Amino acid sequence: MIGTSLQGALLGCLLAFASTALAQTPTDAQLKRGQEVYQYWCWNCHGSGAGKPGTEALRAKYKDARPADLEQRTDLTPVVIKTFVRKGVSIMPIFRKTEISDTEFDALATYLARNTKAAN
Repeated sequence: MIGTSLQGALLGCLLAFASTALAQTPTDAQLKRGQEVYQYWCWNCHGSGAGKPGTEALRAKYKDARPADLEQRTDLTPVVIKTFVRKGVSIMPIFRKTEISDTEFDALATYLARNTKAAN
């Protein structure tokens, strides 16, 4: 479970950077690379289907108020994604630059934030 101060910090990051993140239109190449990074590093835990512990944890947390499958979310920004991936949360480990390079990380964040709506 995320502490209140971390939730507040994440919300602040989300609000501070949402307009910048949403203003950028990702290229097809960025999205394709981001999807590849997601499939390699994230899908086993956060993909759709049974036996995905990250998806199951988010399903329990949000109780269907938000999609549990990260690829279906419409409220993720690159800043939020990068914070969770680099710092970890709950049972999710951190991912170092030696595992996911900054370039791959940018593509991943762009891919997962692609459905984010300005109203969120």
